[in-house]
Amino acid sequence: MRRFIMRFSTLRRAAALTIVALTLGGCGISDYFSDWLGAKAPPPLPGERIPVLLLRQELEPDARLADVEVRLPAPQINKDWPQAGGYPEHAMHHLASGEGLEPRWDARVGTGASSDTRMTAQPIVVGGRLYTMDVTSRITAVDAATGKQIWQTNVMRDSEDGDAFGGGLAYAEGRVFVTTGFAQVMALNAEDGKVLWRTDMPGPMRSAPTVAAGRVFVITIDNQAHALSADDGSKLWTHTGISETAGLLGGASPAVAQGIVLVPYSSGELFALRVENGKSVWQDTLSNVRRIDALSSLADIRGKPVIDRGRIFAISHSGSMVSIDLRTGARAWDREISGVETPWVAGNYIYVLSTDNIVFCLTRDAGRVKWIRQLPRYIDETKKKGPVAWTGPVLVSDRLIVAGSQGKAISISPYTGDLLGELTLPEGVTIAPIVADKTLYFMTDKARVVALR
Repeated sequence: MRRFIMRFSTLRRAAALTIVALTLGGCGISDYFSDWLGAKAPPPLPGERIPVLLLRQELEPDARLADVEVRLPAPQINKDWPQAGGYPEHAMHHLASGEGLEPRWDARVGTGASSDTRMTAQPIVVGGRLYTMDVTSRITAVDAATGKQIWQTNVMRDSEDGDAFGGGLAYAEGRVFVTTGFAQVMALNAEDGKVLWRTDMPGPMRSAPTVAAGRVFVITIDNQAHALSADDGSKLWTHTGISETAGLLGGASPAVAQGIVLVPYSSGELFALRVENGKSVWQDTLSNVRRIDALSSLADIRGKPVIDRGRIFAISHSGSMVSIDLRTGARAWDREISGVETPWVAGNYIYVLSTDNIVFCLTRDAGRVKWIRQLPRYIDETKKKGPVAWTGPVLVSDRLIVAGSQGKAISISPYTGDLLGELTLPEGVTIAPIVADKTLYFMTDKARVVALR
């Protein structure tokens, strides 16, 4: 007992010294001990303190491009938007709309986001019909000109609850292909919504499928890529990446072009696989080795990779944007930009939205910065309250359109980065808008489609 009392007394004295040291910490613990040892600590050096461990470079407009005029291809009318990201390669260039974008219609298309669920599926438009998917896996087809419902079906089985969400849509040859958070891929008849086939997968899916060359390409949340037959859903091949315990909400769909399917994983891995058999052509990793902060551990590629004229453009959350040769896998350039939105390629320029709510205009060949535009980061910028998440951009008739979670859409000049206008939407938007047949569509977080033409 005496030994216990002595130990307790010693611990109590140590705790008292610790409290004294922490109390003196208001004027600096190092100052206290330096005075005690007879040497006064020097005053801190003047200047701004910057965390040296982040090693982050701020990108600025390249002075060599100051007198270079941005030129873009003329706007083109795209009748359809058949898959997430537009087409399998995700390169949509410069799309056309009418002279002025005016609201035409808006319609509810199901159940929207809640505290436990999020909208993730981008709408698609084919043959004058718009198809949507809500958080309960309800698929709705509406008339793209009027918003009038044509059919609606819930693909969730009776034995499944409503806790899972995610997935998306794609269209090909009269069928709507669906991925779900219930670990299923299916094909629906585009005319009436009837299920043609259904295939169980080894894991849930957060991203939309990509359909090309008679195959349906999907990625499960455990970083497995699968190729299924578009005819009957039979499994053709599987590829496995590094499994991650954490990732961002949502996911990127594969990109397909020239016999290669580009698979992005939440690990930051980017694989180029052969469409016919899934064999690896090359691989890269979009992680920023210069950054060692906590955010860099999330190397998730959430923005869809883009394939354009033999080049790949991809961006990761950890702060790496790259341009890669499609055939060889050699990097043409890379920039320290963190993003979760799909880059938009048009002509010799690329537009990308960063996680810092900055829109960058980069040159396609070398990745040089032409201009930057900082978007609002908070609803109340003065008090820094109400953080805003932006999505996009899309390029339509000489305007870059981005939409925000606070219910605003902003128009930006693709040539100068100047703000052109602002539109108030009925609800917040976290899914990138789409364009089809000269009409701009927004899907709100409450499952409401707004059409402007």
